[in-house]
Amino acid sequence: MKANGVRLLVAGGAGFIGSNFIRYILAAHDDWQVVNVDKLTYAGNLANLEDVEGDERYRFVRADICDANAVGEIVAEGEPDAIVNFAAETHVDRSIDDPGLFLRTNILGTQVLMDAARKNGVARFLQISTDEVYGSLGSWGKFSEDSPLRPNSPYAASKTAADMLLRAYFKTYGLPAIVTRCSNNYGPYQFPEKIIPFFVTLMKENQPVPVYGDGGNVRDWIHVDDHSRAVEAVLLGGRPGEVYNVGGGNERTNIEITKLLLAAMGKPESLVRFVPDRPGHDRRYAIDDTKIRTKLGVTPQVPFEEGIRETVRWYLENEPWWRAVKSGEYLSFYDRWYRQKGRS
Repeated sequence: MKANGVRLLVAGGAGFIGSNFIRYILAAHDDWQVVNVDKLTYAGNLANLEDVEGDERYRFVRADICDANAVGEIVAEGEPDAIVNFAAETHVDRSIDDPGLFLRTNILGTQVLMDAARKNGVARFLQISTDEVYGSLGSWGKFSEDSPLRPNSPYAASKTAADMLLRAYFKTYGLPAIVTRCSNNYGPYQFPEKIIPFFVTLMKENQPVPVYGDGGNVRDWIHVDDHSRAVEAVLLGGRPGEVYNVGGGNERTNIEITKLLLAAMGKPESLVRFVPDRPGHDRRYAIDDTKIRTKLGVTPQVPFEEGIRETVRWYLENEPWWRAVKSGEYLSFYDRWYRQKGRS
């Protein structure tokens, strides 16, 4: 795809990863234009992008990606060169609580976007997926792009279905679609239902932090800025029909992450509460990102310990931001999922 004067439509750009990607793109490309399409569900927050609201290269449109008429009009009017789809329901616990919402947004919404892209001749469609489509690993090995897809949660199943739909649209219609599958992201503006901001905000108030099972579940972590750089590289140089794994090379158990956060905040380990494990909890993820490193020259730039310290500092310095979002629907879900079910 061309590198100059790109018109970009970002679906789900008010969320954690999408907003960081928009900020990164506007800083990196003076001549790119970005239209941000977001429904503004509980995790979509325009406060994430207050610093770019006045940029004439940026425009926000509130719309549901499942609304075919609205999406069709936005794509036809904006004539984007590329669509990047970050829009998704992403929290595994919520998918266990209400699978239907995930199937609607993550599958139907993707199909609606692809139909609009196909109808309007969009040159590149990039689907932001997850390593969770691969299922769970044992104590060794890594997921490659050729690993079988074995999702174990409703969330992972919905993302797997969307990935397969993209493959079908590429094979059947020639849609220039690419999939990226990334490991766990961390960084600023992450909604505090995910483990790092969830635990940091609890620790700030000296509340117990609920660690699932024995805390031995392993995830690979990548800073959201490194993910943004990877998405940019795939957008510009990736091959349609291909899948690219994006990893951080930082495998850590949940209890290791918890203790790292406690140390960064100067809090005692007595705050840890081991709670009953969630159903279908994958034991270990690990990403083989050889393909994106060798084909596109993408390597993580943010050292993990440094990134964690900066992330903790961001949440401590931006308390009004997370206190504003830890209210209403968030508190309702927290009470239903953690307190009522004995997970806190």
